[in-house]
Amino acid sequence: MSKHKTVSFDNEPLILVDGEDNVTGYETKVNAHLGDGLLHRAFSIFLFTENDEVLLQQRSGKKPLWPLYWSNSCCSHPRRGETYEQAVHRRLREELAVDADLKFLYRFQYQALFGDSGAERELCSVFVGKVPAPVRIDVNPSEIAAWRWMPSADVDRLIAEAPDRVTPWFVMEWQRLRNEFRAEIDALRPRGMISAA
Repeated sequence: MSKHKTVSFDNEPLILVDGEDNVTGYETKVNAHLGDGLLHRAFSIFLFTENDEVLLQQRSGKKPLWPLYWSNSCCSHPRRGETYEQAVHRRLREELAVDADLKFLYRFQYQALFGDSGAERELCSVFVGKVPAPVRIDVNPSEIAAWRWMPSADVDRLIAEAPDRVTPWFVMEWQRLRNEFRAEIDALRPRGMISAA
């Protein structure tokens, strides 16, 4: 029997927001992603090592949107009554069984359709952290099919050569990290990585 718990639920309420991140209501996760999607609060996390590697995850094949696509280290939604700070650390523990110091970099709005299956329409806050290498993680198989630490230059190549294998938000976020935030990422100190088990 797996020690990992199921941490995502179709009926969990997502926080609906306007473009300024003001709460406008709540909707179940499944309904918020139907059709063109409803704008909701979300976050993405990128974990780097001091060797300029970044943790990528391959999304579980059971995900209704972008199953088995490669994406950033961790991403999800804050829950009702939860701050961003609480949400990002909770999700790191749930998906990777680790925690780390994280820095908020920026927030952006996007919409991406996945055929007729639904859409992501998010106001997404992007966080980064740096951890010492080598790092031992323990992925939650209900969320993650595979994972790897990849040099940043190889991530550039993956996105350029296999855009159909990566999630659209990851591509948008990575390009902005590389173009606008290299100095902030380089300045991060590797610390705070602990086992959450």
